[in-house]
Parts: sequence; structure tokens; C-alpha cells
Amino acid sequence: MPTVLSPDEVARLLGATTSLKHQAALSVAYGAGLRVAEVAMLKVRDIDSERMLLRVERGKGGRYRNAILPADLLILLREWWKVGRRQGVMHADGWLFPGQHYLKPISTRHLYRIVAEAAHAAGIAKKVGPHTLRHSFATHLLEDGVSIRVIQALLGHEKLETTAFYTKVATRTARAVISPLDKLALLPGPQPQAAPDG
Repeated sequence: MPTVLSPDEVARLLGATTSLKHQAALSVAYGAGLRVAEVAMLKVRDIDSERMLLRVERGKGGRYRNAILPADLLILLREWWKVGRRQGVMHADGWLFPGQHYLKPISTRHLYRIVAEAAHAAGIAKKVGPHTLRHSFATHLLEDGVSIRVIQALLGHEKLETTAFYTKVATRTARAVISPLDKLALLPGPQPQAAPDG
């Protein structure tokens, strides 16, 4: 079973990052549901603010897809663009998250380390990696009632069975189901108290 963070844990993890660049990278993983390699390979030009989409050109199996670009994520990425420009590491044709040298993207290994350190700083005992944020994205959408077919498209899954896996970890969805037993009203409710004598 994949590790899934609660929304509160995700917020704590993102808040525990040590730089705007790290917070932005992890926010993309959670906010758009991207794989770690997809986050690393994003370029500045992949942000489509007109259509509020992120273009994923190097998805699994070399497939192209569009991922969602939440409004708050766009604000965060614009802030990172300004800071990165001041630092001299951001270029219009460059990587969204440059590595040690601005001509190379951030490494997936570095992203794993960023997540682990932020989780530790946030007091999250679960074993987490960048993929945990993708799992949490899918599970939270499912719990909020988003169609599994829509989630399949957002994640870039070829097979529905892969996405259906998240139904096993969507606890809020399971808790919201009313058992048919509860509708039968077989069990007695609280009995009225007998009036005291006298």
C-alpha cells in the first residue's frame, strides 16, 4: 500500500522546506500529481498560464500530457521565477528547477533528499518520498469526489486498474459510505428512562 499523507501533513511538509525552490518543486509534485522525474524535467516554457496547465513532455513511456496548474501553484512558481532570476539561475528557455549548474535540471536524488528532510523537519514519522506527494494528490482528489477517469488522465495512467488502486487508500471515501445495515434500523435506539416512583 502506498504511503499517503493527510492534507495537514502535506501542508506541514511543504512549510518545512528550506528554500522557495524546494517548496515550489514539491508543490508541483503534489499540486499537479507529477512523478519525480517529470518534476525534474520541467522547463519554464512548460507553464501554460493562459490555460492553467503544465505541459509534461517527458512523461512515463515518453508520453505527452497536460497536468493541472492550480492558481496558488502558479503564484508560487511566479515568485520562484523572480527569485531565480535574481540569483541568475532562471532563464526563459531553461529548466524550471535547475540543478547545481543552471544548464542541468535538479536531480531526482536531490528531490528525494529534499522530501525526506522536510518530512523529518515537519515531524512526519511516515517514510515519504516525492512519489508520496503524487499518491496523496490522487487519493485526496478521489476523496473529494473527482471521477476516477479524470484522475487517470491527470496522472497519465494508461490503464484504469492502476488508478483504481487509490480506492484502497481513500479512507475518507470509505468512511462516507453508509452501510445498508444502518438503513434497516434493526438495532434498538436509546430507550426512554423509566419515571422514578413517588
